[in-house]
Amino acid sequence: MAQQTAKDRIAEAADQLFYERGFEATSFADIAGAVGISRGNFYYHFKTKDEILEAVIARRMANTRAMLNGWQAEGGSPQQRIICFIRILIANQAKITLYGCPVGTLVAELGKLDHAAQDQANAIFTLFRTWLRRQFEELGCGTEPDALAMHLLARSQGAATLAQAFGDADFINREVELMLDWLRDQPPMDRPA
Repeated sequence: MAQQTAKDRIAEAADQLFYERGFEATSFADIAGAVGISRGNFYYHFKTKDEILEAVIARRMANTRAMLNGWQAEGGSPQQRIICFIRILIANQAKITLYGCPVGTLVAELGKLDHAAQDQANAIFTLFRTWLRRQFEELGCGTEPDALAMHLLARSQGAATLAQAFGDADFINREVELMLDWLRDQPPMDRPA
C-alpha cells in the first residue's frame, strides 16, 4: 500500500472536519492542527480553502466509486446490491446521527453559500443515482428505474436528515426496515412475450 502523502493527510483531515463542523466553519488552522503540520507547510500544499474543498470532493468521489464498484464486484442480484446501498445507513449510523449524511450536508451547505463547487459535490449524488438506476433496470422493476432510484435516494437522505435532527439512531433502523420492505414490494415490469 502506498504511503500517504502530506497532501493526502491534509485532504483526509479536511474531509473529516468539513463533515463534522461544516466547510465554512473549518479554518486553515483547524486543518493544520488536525494534521499536525505548520501553517507554512500547509500552504505549500494548498493555497486556498477552495483547493482543499476540491481535494475533499475528489476524495469523496473516489471513495464512492470504490464502494459502488465493490458492491458490483461482489456479485449477487441487483436486489442484493440495492440492499447494500440501503444498509449503508446502518453502517454509518453513529456518525449520521451526529452529523447527518456527509454528501447531503456538504451539498446543502455549498448550496446555501452559492459556492462554485456545488455542482462537483452534486456529482456524488449523480454517481449514486446512476448506479441505483442501473440496479433497478437489471432487476426489471417498474417502468421508470430513474424515478425508483431518486425515490430511494430521497428516502435515505430524509432518514439521515431526521435521524441527525432528532439525534435518534433507532429511527435509522426503522427506516432501513421500511426501505427493505419497499424494495421487496417492487414488482418486476411485464416483459413482452
